[in-house]
Parts: sequence; structure tokens; C-alpha cells
Amino acid sequence: MSPGFIFGIFLVYTLIIFSVSWITARNADSQSFFIGNHKSPWFVVAYGMIGASLSGVTFISIPGWVGSTHFTYFAIVLGYIFGYAIISLVLLPIYYKLNLTSIYSYLYNRFGNSAYKTGSVFFLISRIIGASFRMFLVVSVLQVFVFDHFRIPFWVTVILFIILIQLYTRKGGIKTIIWTDTLQTTFMLAAVVITIGLVLSKMELGLGQMIDTVWDSDLSTIFVMDTNSKQNFFKLFLSGIFITIVMTGLDQDMMQKNLSCKNLKDARKNMTTLSLILVPVNLIFLFLGAVLYLYATEYNIQLPELSDHLFPLIAFNHLGLIAGTVFIIGLISAAYSSADSALTALTTSFTIDIMEYDKKYGSNENLLKKRRQTIHLLMALVIIFVIIVFGLINNQAVISQLFTLAGYTYGPLLGLYAFGLFTNIEVKDKYIPFIAIITPVISWFISHYSSTVFNGYEVGFELLIINGMLTFLGLLFIRKPIVKTV
Repeated sequence: MSPGFIFGIFLVYTLIIFSVSWITARNADSQSFFIGNHKSPWFVVAYGMIGASLSGVTFISIPGWVGSTHFTYFAIVLGYIFGYAIISLVLLPIYYKLNLTSIYSYLYNRFGNSAYKTGSVFFLISRIIGASFRMFLVVSVLQVFVFDHFRIPFWVTVILFIILIQLYTRKGGIKTIIWTDTLQTTFMLAAVVITIGLVLSKMELGLGQMIDTVWDSDLSTIFVMDTNSKQNFFKLFLSGIFITIVMTGLDQDMMQKNLSCKNLKDARKNMTTLSLILVPVNLIFLFLGAVLYLYATEYNIQLPELSDHLFPLIAFNHLGLIAGTVFIIGLISAAYSSADSALTALTTSFTIDIMEYDKKYGSNENLLKKRRQTIHLLMALVIIFVIIVFGLINNQAVISQLFTLAGYTYGPLLGLYAFGLFTNIEVKDKYIPFIAIITPVISWFISHYSSTVFNGYEVGFELLIINGMLTFLGLLFIRKPIVKTV
């Protein structure tokens, strides 16, 4: 498949996205940008959130990850179900009751301004890092297989993608993304299913035969019971619950889509539907990974140095034009979905939580729009910078980096919300930023020296839980004294 042909596909897909943006962004105002005027159909939100939840990490990293960790990631996926249930039953009712645009306004109501700003800043850090990682993954693959051919530098490729995303989300925001996400979900899933079908055809195997082959191989291992292993089933399952809570329920990016639904009932339908669909969808991605490794073994294909490049290598070089075409469409979809909603959420949080422009200019739509669009461009520039920096230092599977870093940046959010929701203890708000900074540092030392201190036990994704617990305990040290009344 020629780089020119791939570039042509990229242009056609981009035109489709901009067409959707033009249709959905007509007559859009700031409320359309922030919460879609509370008019988004829940089933459209649920379907689109599949793609947003998967993004480039699932599309490329999980199939490649099967070679080293087999199907153990499925334990995390099973944990997702319980995490989504907690979001639906505990968090969504609070967000809708308080009629929030930014979910971090809850922290202001519960603790005070310092907690509010701390939560917002930690979200900004978390989402900038997460969105940049996801975007880097897909752009780097396109760089290797397409843009290097035209001698276009990586930094130029990054700027091109982010500017395009900035342009089509600039006006409509979440109102546009709800609909573009449906396209991205469709193309990503279609790419996976078609690729599996083409591999089965090449290997002259039926689906049932391949399922049996995968099941009988070591690749299908889900249950690892060694408590010292990072792949221990129960550690991953528990981590999956809390990863979902923080990376969806405490994340403005994902919750902004839920808050665009008409009411709490529809938002809950969205969450339930999403949780049930994500299980088989992730299983299909794991199955794809096993199929690709078995195919590589069958035809003596040399595995790439980076496991993230396994899927593109086989799709482009071994399965023909159709496989390459559907892969590139799925990859471009993943590239856009990795950053469009994140850019909108970052703009929303910075506009409302940090600058508080909604309070200053809420009665002046034109001025609020100008301020919002300036921040939107600023966030795009920040993401460009972080992606380029990450491209210089990346040296391991992106999914592992993403969840490891999430343990540090989302942990304080987990502790703050847990303390606020499940205790009625008042704390000294001005000290909360110090707690939020100290606990990730302590968590790093625990993670780094766990094998030595705890007799071989290695901290994995449960780092998030440890960080959250330390934040929770830290808040007890700054509680206000109880004033006794006579």
C-alpha cells in the first residue's frame, strides 16, 4: 500500500469529520460547547463513548500487549463493569442534582476553593498526559508508515493533526464530538472485525477453529494467581474498578458526554449500555492480538521491536490492500478520538474551573465565546508540546505508561472524592494542595521499593488505589476540630 494512497484516505476521512462538524455546530453557543444543551440522545452518547473509551491505546497497544501479558488484561475489563455501576449509582446522581457543568465544582461545594482548584489542576495534568499518550501512539504509527515517506518531520505531523482537531471542535465542542465519536467507533470496530476475517481467510481457518486454537494456546491465559506478579487476576480486577471510577467518573472528558444527556435516567442508561458493550469489544481486541501472533508464527514473520507496531506491520505488509485500508481508517479514527473530546474537556475545565469565565462573562455570550476559543487554542498548543516531548522519551508499551501515570495523577482525585462522599468530616481546605502533592511522592517510593520491602511483591496498576488511600488518610490529618456546643 503506497503512502500516497494512505494519505488520500486520511484526507477523505478528514473531510467527512469536518462535514459532521459543520452540520452539528450550526447555531452552537457556549452551552452547546460545554454540555450539548442537555439534548444529546443517550444511545448515541453510549455508542460514541465506546470509541472514546478505546481510542488508540486499545486499537494498537492491546493486540500487541497480548504477546507478553496474554489475556490478563481481561481481568481489568471485568473490573470495568463494577466501576461503571458505581459511577451510575453514586456519582451521576450528585452531578445531576448539583446541575454541574464541570464535575470539579463538587469539590468546591464539599471542601472549598483550594480543593476545587486542586481537583481541576490534577485533571488538567492527567488528561493532558493521557490525551498526549494516546495521540502519540497513533500519530507515531502514521509517521513510520506514511509521513516519513514524504520526509515530513514528526513535529509537523503532530501539529497538522492537532490543528485539524482544534478546527473541527472549536465551535461545536461536545455537541459535535457526540456525533463524530459515532463515526470513530464504527470505523475502529469495523477495522478489527475485517482484519480478523482476512487473517482467518489467509490461514484457511474457520472462526470456531481459530477460537479453539487461541483457547488452547498460552496466549489465552487470564488467571494469574501469583500474588507477587503484576498480572495477578485479583490485583488487575480491583484496579479495573478504580481505573474506571477515576478515568471516567472523575474525569471531565468522559463525564462531559454524560452530562450532555437530557436527564439522569438517560445518563444511567448510557453508562449501563457502555459497560455491557465494552466487555465483548475488549475481548475482540484481545482475540485480534492472539490471532496476529499466531499468524506471525505460522508465516515466520519477524516481530517488530515495539509490540505497538504488530498490528500495522501485518495489516500493511502481509494482508493486502483491503486490510491496509481498513486499518488506516481505524487508525485515523483512533487518532481523532484520542484528542478531540480531551481538547474540549480541557477547554471546559480551564475556562470554568481555573479562569471562572462562566461567572465573569456568563451574561455576555460573545465575550465568553472569545475567551473560550482562546483557551481552546492554548490547550491545543500544550498538547502539541507534550506529544513531541513524549516522542523523545517513550520506550515501552503506551498502555502500561498510561495506567502507571494515571495512578499518580488520578489518585488524589480518588481520595478527595471518596473522602467527600463517604465522610462528613470537615477539613482545612487550604492544606489540601499539599496533601495532593505529597501522596503521589509517597506512592512513588512505595512502588519503586515494593519488591525489596514486601518480599518480592511488585506494585502494578493498584498504585492508583494506594495513592487514593494515602490521600484519604492524609485528609484526616488536616481535619477541623469538632466544636462542642453546650
